[in-house]
Amino acid sequence: VQLVESGGGLVQPGGSLRLSCAASGFTFSNYTMHWYRQAPGKEREWVAYITSNGGATYYADSVKGRFTISRVNFKNTVYLQMNSLKPEDTAVYYCRARGPYDYWGQGTQVTVSS
Repeated sequence: VQLVESGGGLVQPGGSLRLSCAASGFTFSNYTMHWYRQAPGKEREWVAYITSNGGATYYADSVKGRFTISRVNFKNTVYLQMNSLKPEDTAVYYCRARGPYDYWGQGTQVTVSS
């Protein structure tokens, strides 16, 4: 089982990034998918969630209106489109698969700085 995040990097405030999380080793379409983040010195926090069929999405108040979670089940991939990035969005971003089992990726660093 693997969840591999990619797409992180350094971006200026107001910029955009798209994170990807590629899944393998389990039936992706049976799992809800989540994005979390952890900033230095802070606890990991939930960011967004998408249902197994992509029919519903939910967001933390801090990212609502700026971030969009989506998934393509035949590609076994979930995405996080992040727009209007702020310095406080700086964190390691993790994807999580929740279903019959619980899986986490290794994380990708996002740094928002001028």
